Amino acid sequence: MNVLSLFDGMSCGQIALNRLGIKYDKYFASEIDKYAIKVTQHNFPNTIQLGDVSNINGSDLPNIDLLIGGSPCQSFSNAGDMTGFNGKSGLFYEYVRLLKEINPKYFLLENVKMKKEWQDIISKELGVEPIMINSSLVSAQNRKRLYWTNIPNIEQPIDKKIGWGSIREFNVANNFYYSEKGLKWLNKQIDEKNKKLSIWKSDEKCQMIEASHAHGYSSQRFFAIEDTNGLRYITPLECERAQTIPDNYTNIVSNSQRYKMIGNGWTVDVISHIFKNLI
Repeated sequence: MNVLSLFDGMSCGQIALNRLGIKYDKYFASEIDKYAIKVTQHNFPNTIQLGDVSNINGSDLPNIDLLIGGSPCQSFSNAGDMTGFNGKSGLFYEYVRLLKEINPKYFLLENVKMKKEWQDIISKELGVEPIMINSSLVSAQNRKRLYWTNIPNIEQPIDKKIGWGSIREFNVANNFYYSEKGLKWLNKQIDEKNKKLSIWKSDEKCQMIEASHAHGYSSQRFFAIEDTNGLRYITPLECERAQTIPDNYTNIVSNSQRYKMIGNGWTVDVISHIFKNLI
């Protein structure tokens, strides 16, 4: 089996295939972020990097059995600029182009919840309706995503009832805690932006992991983790666990880059749930 992955940064799709023991011959990836590429090649050195998706010609590739992708969501998301296909999310049409050029046996596209009109356009182009799966069923985070696929018999995952406490890291380094100055900044931001501060409890789900998830901030609210040392924000390791990515999978790049790529990534166990119907 040959796989072509588009916009999958650090190769969550490859983690999912390996987690299921699904064998593949060649794994081609289209990515331009140098840090995501570095993480992929560190973990999967046989990955064939193709660069910018707009420069890929389907005729140059061998037969592709599985096309996967998560086209940019920034223009579809409520946290983004809401320009739809006129913004970065317009790269969806590169996915459509390659889908037509390579005609794979199976395909999968992931994206955020969005306006119904945009969702319907994608469904028309791909010829299938999406299934909405919340990562909360298989992980410790709330994360609703749409999945368009022709992989058969996809149902909702069984709820594993995983709480935030099961992924929590202990003995966290001091630099993850809010200083007195940091707490003043946090309170000021909460007041000025009229947002809420959430303090997670062990049996709760954590906030959806986003690319901006450093220093206790996401597009929706501010949050904090409380212990005997004070208030702190989520660590990159905890973000990996929330996305069901292997511990320290991304630790060869800076923390800021780790937060970014993990937030832009997929919940691996959701992808594994879908891919198991390939077996």
